[in-house]
Amino acid sequence: MKITSIFLTFLAHHAAKFLAVGVLIGLLLPPLADLMRPALAPAIFISLTLALIRLDFGDVTAYLRRPGLLLVFTAFALFVSPIVMAGAVWALGLPGGLAAALVLMAASAPIASAPTFALILGLDAAFAIAVVVLSHILLPFTLPTMALWLLGLELQIGLVEFMGRLAFMIGGGFALAIITKRWLLTPAAKERHAAHLDGLMVVALIVIGIAIMAGVTAFFFARPGFVFLTIAAAFVANASLQALGSLVFLPAGRRLAFTAGHMAGNCNMALILAVLADRAQMEVVIFFALAQLPMYMLPIIANRVYRRLL
Repeated sequence: MKITSIFLTFLAHHAAKFLAVGVLIGLLLPPLADLMRPALAPAIFISLTLALIRLDFGDVTAYLRRPGLLLVFTAFALFVSPIVMAGAVWALGLPGGLAAALVLMAASAPIASAPTFALILGLDAAFAIAVVVLSHILLPFTLPTMALWLLGLELQIGLVEFMGRLAFMIGGGFALAIITKRWLLTPAAKERHAAHLDGLMVVALIVIGIAIMAGVTAFFFARPGFVFLTIAAAFVANASLQALGSLVFLPAGRRLAFTAGHMAGNCNMALILAVLADRAQMEVVIFFALAQLPMYMLPIIANRVYRRLL
């Protein structure tokens, strides 16, 4: 038990390095990635639930008392971003699968670990918590509508089924988190085991990082040009959405603007992949896998920028 505690704490304190290693393992050991692929959806559900357990829903209540910025950013992230992205990919004439993946990325909610990144980067973690909770509650209604109706994307899955899968995944995560926080884990115990929960989250994210790379290495040898285009598109899209979000919310102050920018560029693509399951195009799967690279590499650069400007 003590060894497990030490191990989880160690994982929590070196999360970024282990996450990067997980992605590389998935690329370098394709048989392992294929073996772990069935664990992708359960690992995504577990990581979402653990993130919700770690969040303090009281911060959401505080922002609901002055909901202006929260509602404006949520509308920007779930509606404006995908429309802007759709216009950009169609203007550039990108391949259909890559274009669909980019729009889906922009239409998704911010990553559930956004508050953790906000703390690491010195940004507004309370605002990030409020955004993550509200956007994930709304996502089962907004994402299918934007993807399948307004933007006309073909995903080989019906609107009602897409909504149902998203609602089941997100609603189940919220329900399990609420039950855990109310009856299984007191606030004091949650604080005492914070590092252990974070360590478990890292384990889940490593599993995701390995499993999401299933098929990527073989795809690279088959279509290397598309893979390089996908990597470039992932970095440009992430950085562009971060810049756009920061500029839009700059009047609210640099700290909140950078928080908004970070969340606008780093979206919960793994959740969409888990929902689409076997219905996703291979090009979409490849993009969602390779888009993990800027998510874990750009914060190293952004951290220096934030420190200088804040």
